[in-house]
Amino acid sequence: MKLVEAIIKPFKMDEVREALNSIGIQGITISEVKGYGRQKGHTELYRGAEYVVDFIPKVKLEIAVADELVTEVVETIEKSAKTGRIGDGKIFILPLDGAVRIRTGERDADSL
Repeated sequence: MKLVEAIIKPFKMDEVREALNSIGIQGITISEVKGYGRQKGHTELYRGAEYVVDFIPKVKLEIAVADELVTEVVETIEKSAKTGRIGDGKIFILPLDGAVRIRTGERDADSL
C-alpha cells in the first residue's frame, strides 16, 4: 500500500476529485494548507499599501491506495490538476505499512 499526497491549487480541487471518483477512488482526505516552493510568494496591494504574501493557499489531498493503483492515481491527479503555470503543485508517494478500519477491524488493503 502507498499513501499518495498531492499539493494542488484550490480551484482545481473539484476537477481532481471528480477525476479520482471516475477511476474508482472513494476515500480522500482534504486539508487546506499554505506554503511555497519555487513560486516563492507574491506582492499584493491592499488599500494603497503593498505587502508580500509569503505563503500561498493550497489544498493537500491524502489518498491511501493499493500498490497496483498508484500509477493510475498519480497520472489522474497530474492530468486533472495541471494548468501549465508555476505553482501547480507536487505529488508525493509514501510507503504505507498498514491501515485499520476502526468500525470493522479490517486491516491493510481490505480496510481501504
